[in-house]
Amino acid sequence: MASSLTCAGIVWAFLSFLCAATSCVGFFMPYWLLGSQLEKSVSFGTFRRCSYPVRDESRQTTVMVEQCGRYASFQAIPSAEWRICTVVTGLGCGLLLLVALTALMGCCVSELISRTVGRVAGGIQFLGGKCSCGKGTGM
Repeated sequence: MASSLTCAGIVWAFLSFLCAATSCVGFFMPYWLLGSQLEKSVSFGTFRRCSYPVRDESRQTTVMVEQCGRYASFQAIPSAEWRICTVVTGLGCGLLLLVALTALMGCCVSELISRTVGRVAGGIQFLGGKCSCGKGTGM
């Protein structure tokens, strides 16, 4: 297999893939915030939550659902800020994954990544990193 990348480009491709995978796993895991509610351990992130309260209308009480799951709908995410964070972080993870997979393909296909494509990919990767970290996005 011929590669269009230099040694530094191959290292960049593999590190990009590791960073993108780590960002995506972090985005999908519900362990951003940890605490307790109704004497139960709870955790949640922008996309998923574990051990959350639900109103039981038949008994007119609040009960804890002790399982992990995603929010039932986009509107079920607790606040507008969390919804924005979900979209921006998800977009950032998608951009990072797109660049990482393209870079990995560049390791196997010759003439896929030129100097210009590498610079554009670096810019997209920078934007994806900014979105994933939240720095400079008002969050």
